[in-house]
Amino acid sequence: MSVYLIADIKITNDGWVPEYASNVHKLVEKHGGRYLSRSGNIETIEGAAKDSTLIAILEFPTREALDSFAADPDYAPYGQARKSGSVSNFHVIDDTDIAGAIPYLKAG
Repeated sequence: MSVYLIADIKITNDGWVPEYASNVHKLVEKHGGRYLSRSGNIETIEGAAKDSTLIAILEFPTREALDSFAADPDYAPYGQARKSGSVSNFHVIDDTDIAGAIPYLKAG
């Protein structure tokens, strides 16, 4: 079952960004994941606007693959740098439909 990591980030000190942007996608791929988007083009069409700098959406084949990426010692320095230079909110969702009404999604 695929899972999606939604990373909502407000950068407070951008010193970490170049190294993170250049290297973390390789670690994501190492664990079977891929970026679906990593963008600062954020437009709120309903609800309160957020002050996010960027939102990234990543897909992993399983929750275990995502957890393996997050626990990878090679990721640790990048994650620590991101945490030190941003306010980050990470959310994980799966590929299900809570109502079970969409035929191409599993009922969840």
